[in-house]
Amino acid sequence: MQGAIQAIRSRGGVLKSAILRHVRIVNPAMLPTVFSHFQSVSSSRLEEHGFESTTIADILKDKGKSADGSWLWCTTEETVYDAVKSMTQHNVGALVVVKPGEEKGIAGIITERDYLRKIIVQGRSSKSTKVGDIMTEENKLITVTPDTKVLRAMQLMTDNRIRHIPVIDETGMKGMVSIGDVVRAVVTEHREELNRLNAYIQGGY
Repeated sequence: MQGAIQAIRSRGGVLKSAILRHVRIVNPAMLPTVFSHFQSVSSSRLEEHGFESTTIADILKDKGKSADGSWLWCTTEETVYDAVKSMTQHNVGALVVVKPGEEKGIAGIITERDYLRKIIVQGRSSKSTKVGDIMTEENKLITVTPDTKVLRAMQLMTDNRIRHIPVIDETGMKGMVSIGDVVRAVVTEHREELNRLNAYIQGGY
């Protein structure tokens, strides 16, 4: 994942190569002029598109109903078995944990990793162990807000070696995103940026 982030951060070389492929028929002596014009004009034109401006809120919007938290949570009193069953049914790798009757207040998070390490490896029963006994508690949670930039979220997930991150704001839980959601958003944004550059080079701006 660190390699993926480094590749994304080095997009400048990729974009420059893409531009060179489009202008390679130009007189080499004109290249400095071409790039000077590109830097002075495209930067202001493209800025309005907000390169790297995708936020977590955009991801939640794209996910639609699956982002409303309706099945992304369980309570501290539920059994681990029921929590894992819910993950399997909805094809997710983690659930936000809340206290009974407090659906907007986060108590922690339970992941497939918690199940493997704290139930399977330790030989405990998932049907008699409560979620609250094995979850990662709130004070250890890494979270983001809807306004967090996608690249920032990716960095947090990579640095902390986590694959899911809860989204909260002043009103409480808004949903959860996975590393897959974040990577897809980054790839999509950079693909769109390349398309905008291509349109600019061909006179679309």
